[in-house]
Amino acid sequence: MLRSFATGIRTPGITSFNNRQLALRALSSKLIILDKDGTLMSFHRPWLSWCRRVQYRLGSLAADKIACSVDFKLRDMGVNLQDQDITLGVFAESSQVEVREHLRTAYIAALEELLEAEPGATEGVFTECQNKGDVKGAALADVKGLLEHLKQHGYKVAIATADTDVGVRDFLEDCESSHLVDFIMSSSCSDLPAKPSGRSASLICERMGVSAADTVMVGDTPTDMAFGVNGSFKHIIGVTSGIGDRDSLIESGATAVLDNVSSLPRYLGLGHVTSTHGNMPRGNQQPHRNFSTSAPARATRYAAESRHDYVIVGAGSAGCVLANRLSEDGANSVLSLEAGPKDTILGSKLLLWTIHMPSALMYNLCHDKFNWYYHTTPQKHMDNRVMYWPRGRVWGGSSALNAMVYIRGHALDYDRWEKEGATDWNYAHCLPYFKKSTRHSLGEDDYRGGSGPVGVTRHPMSNPLYHAFIKAGQEAGYPYTDDLNGYQQEGVGPMDSTTWKGMRSSAAVGHLHDTVSIRENLTAETRCLVTRVVIEGGRAVGVEYRQGDQLKFAAADKSVILSGGAINSPQLLMLSGVGPAEHLREHGVHVHSDLPGVGENLQDHLEVYVQQECSQPITLYKWQKPHNMVRIGLQWFLNQSGLCGSAHLEAGGFIRSRAGIEHPDIQFHFLPSQVVDHGRGKISYEAYQLHVGPMRQASRGFLKLKSSDPAEHPIIEPNYLSRDIDIWEMRQCVKLSREIFAQPAFHPFRSKELRPGEDCDTDDKIDAFIRKYGDSAYHPSCTCKMGTDEMAVVNPRTMEVYGVENLRVVDASVMPSVVSGNLNGPTLMLAEKSADIIRGQEPLAPAHHVPVYHPPTLETQR
Repeated sequence: MLRSFATGIRTPGITSFNNRQLALRALSSKLIILDKDGTLMSFHRPWLSWCRRVQYRLGSLAADKIACSVDFKLRDMGVNLQDQDITLGVFAESSQVEVREHLRTAYIAALEELLEAEPGATEGVFTECQNKGDVKGAALADVKGLLEHLKQHGYKVAIATADTDVGVRDFLEDCESSHLVDFIMSSSCSDLPAKPSGRSASLICERMGVSAADTVMVGDTPTDMAFGVNGSFKHIIGVTSGIGDRDSLIESGATAVLDNVSSLPRYLGLGHVTSTHGNMPRGNQQPHRNFSTSAPARATRYAAESRHDYVIVGAGSAGCVLANRLSEDGANSVLSLEAGPKDTILGSKLLLWTIHMPSALMYNLCHDKFNWYYHTTPQKHMDNRVMYWPRGRVWGGSSALNAMVYIRGHALDYDRWEKEGATDWNYAHCLPYFKKSTRHSLGEDDYRGGSGPVGVTRHPMSNPLYHAFIKAGQEAGYPYTDDLNGYQQEGVGPMDSTTWKGMRSSAAVGHLHDTVSIRENLTAETRCLVTRVVIEGGRAVGVEYRQGDQLKFAAADKSVILSGGAINSPQLLMLSGVGPAEHLREHGVHVHSDLPGVGENLQDHLEVYVQQECSQPITLYKWQKPHNMVRIGLQWFLNQSGLCGSAHLEAGGFIRSRAGIEHPDIQFHFLPSQVVDHGRGKISYEAYQLHVGPMRQASRGFLKLKSSDPAEHPIIEPNYLSRDIDIWEMRQCVKLSREIFAQPAFHPFRSKELRPGEDCDTDDKIDAFIRKYGDSAYHPSCTCKMGTDEMAVVNPRTMEVYGVENLRVVDASVMPSVVSGNLNGPTLMLAEKSADIIRGQEPLAPAHHVPVYHPPTLETQR
C-alpha cells in the first residue's frame, strides 16, 4: 500500500511513531486501537458524490466518453459509480492525499488519451474541477463522548489509520478530542509498515505498555481485522459503518461485528456513553439513550427481607437450569422465585399426574391453575380473532405444560444469531451446550448428549400411521432423516420428546427437584409475584415481590436474573423502569433506562391442523373414551408404561417451502389423533392430522404494558399474517400437507378430509381457512433480544441488560430471532450457556468440525 510522506506535524498530547517521547499513563491497563476512516468518521462514502461531480465536469470535454474510459480505473481503486458503492482498494485503505493523486492520474491520463492532448495540457482542468468542492466526512459517533467513556474505564486509546498526521489532527481537533488519544499510527510514519503489519501491531502494544491479550482492535475493513489477527489481539471488532460487510469482516478474523462504533462500550460491558454532541454536526448525531440514576425509593417496610448472591425470577425452563448451575458453587447463595406452585403434591409427581403423565398434557391447557392463560389483541389479519396463548406458571414453566417435543432448530439458525449481533452464539458454540443439557435414550454421539439432566426419549412409533407418514413423505420426494436434531434436519423421520421412563422430563424434574432438597445454598419460593426490580444508582439491588398478602424484598449482591419468558420478562423490565421511555411515562413508571427494544421484535410460530379421517380404527380415538382412559391410566400409575407414557407426537419433519431457501422453513408434527381448540374441544372422528406451519415468518409484533399493575396481563400483539409472504407460506403449508396425505402410503387409511375440507379448493378458500383456524404453536420469543444494535436489550457476552448493572435476562426473550423448531430445547441450551457466562467459567470447546447437512441444490423445492 502506498503511504504519503511524513509531514512532521503533531497534535499536542498525542504520541506518534515519529515522536519517541511516549506519554504512558500509569492508570490505564487496557488498550483500544481504533481505525479512523469508516469507523470514527464517514470518509469513504463522500467520495462517491465527489467522483460523480468531477467525472461529470470533465466528461463534458469529451462527449461523456471519459466515463467509460475511467470506469475500470475507478473500480481498481475501489469505487463503483454504477452501483454507488465503495469497496476495498485505494479508497478504503489510503489517505485523502493518496486518493486525490490516484484520481488525478487516472482522469488526466484518460483525458489526454481521448483528446489527444499534450502531456500536462489537462492538468489545470482537473485542478480547477477539484477545487470546486472538497470531500467532507462526518463523525460516525459522538467521538468525544466515546473516548471520554473509554478513558474513564481505564483504557488507553490509539488510532491506526492510513490518513496523515495532519488529517488525524484536524479530525480530532474538530471533535475536541485531541487530549483523549494516547498514540497515533498514520501514513506519516515512514519507519513502520502500514496495516495489517503484525510488527506495527506489536509495537503499538509495546510502546503503550499493554499486552496483546488486553488489546482491542476496532475497524471497518478486512485489513483492520487482519491487523488485529496479526497482532494476536484478544478482541477484534468489526463495524459495518464503512467498507466491510458482516461476512467479510468475520472471514477476516473479527470476533464480533457491530453496526457502528457507538455500540462498542455496551459490547465491552462498559455501559452507556453520555453524549456530549459537541463534536457531531447537527443532523449527523447518532441515536442515544438516556439512563437515570435516580429512582423511587424502596418501600419503607417489608414483611420480610433476605439477601442472596443471585435472585432468579421465574422457575421455568431457563430459571430451573440457572438455579441448579449457579448453586453448584456452594459459595453462591441462590434464590428462585416462581409465581406459580410446585409441580408436585407432597413431593409426589404421581399425585400431580396431569403434569407428569405425558398423554395428559391437554388438561392444564383448559384452566389457569398452572397457566398464565394469556390472550392476544384481536388479530386484524385473522378475522379479528383473539388468540389463546397458554404459558406455564408452575415449577418447570412451559416445559411442564408443553407437548414435550424436543427439537433444536437448524444449525444455520444459530449462525444467523451471530450475524445478528449475538457473538459466540453460533452453532459451533451452542452444540456443546445442547449436549450438556440432555441425556438421550439412544446414547451419546456427536450431536446427542448422554448424561445431561433432562431426559430425551425416542419412542418406538408403534402405531402404523407414523410409518405411513414417513413413507408418504419420502414418496412425495423428501428425504428420510433418522435424527431431526442431528446431522440432517431436512426430511421426515422420528421425533424426540422430553420424556423419560414414561414421565415428563421437565426442566424442574431435571434441575430443581433433587437439587433444592440437598443444597442449603438454594432456596426456591413459590406463589411469588415479583412486582419490580429495585434499581438504585443505575444498579439492580434486588426485587420486590408479593407472596400471599405480604410485600417482601430480596437483595441480590451479584445479579438479578429475569427468566420469566418472552412475555413476563419484558413486562417486568417495563414495570421496573427499563424500556421505551415515552411508553413507561404514559403509565407513570419512573424511567431508569430508555431501551426502545424492550417488548419489541415479538415472534411466534403460527400453525394450522390439516386433518384426515381414518378409514381404520387404529387412531387414539377409542382410547379417549372414559372406560379406556381408566384402563390405560391405571397401567401408567402402576409402572409408567403404555399409551399414557407418550404425548404421541412421535414423527415429524422439516421441508423447504420453495426453491432458493437455504434450510427448511416448514415444520410438521404428525399425530394419530384429532385435536380441537387446543385440546379443549370434543373429538368425534377416527382421524390423524399434521400440525404444520412456517418457521421464520416476516411478521413482527410487540408487547406493551396495559397498566402499571403487575397483576394485569400486558398487551400482546403478535401481528400475525401482516406480511404477504407470510400468507403465501401458510397457504403453501396446507398444499404441501395435502400432497403428503395424498401419497400411496396413506391409501389403506385415508377417508375424507376433515380440515380444511374437500370443498376448500381455491387459494381464497385456503386463506379463509387459515384466518379462521390458524393458531399459535406456543413459541413466543425475541422480546428482549441480545445483540448490539439500537433495539438490542441484552449484551450477548454478559447477558446483562444495557444501562443497568447487575441485571440480566436469560430466557427465550433474548433470542435475536426465532429458531426453526420448538423452543424448549433451545431455551435449555441458552440457559446452560448463560450459566457459564454468569459464573465467569471457561466456555465449553466449540464443535467446529461437526458436519451439518446442506441440500445438494437450492434450485428445486425438494
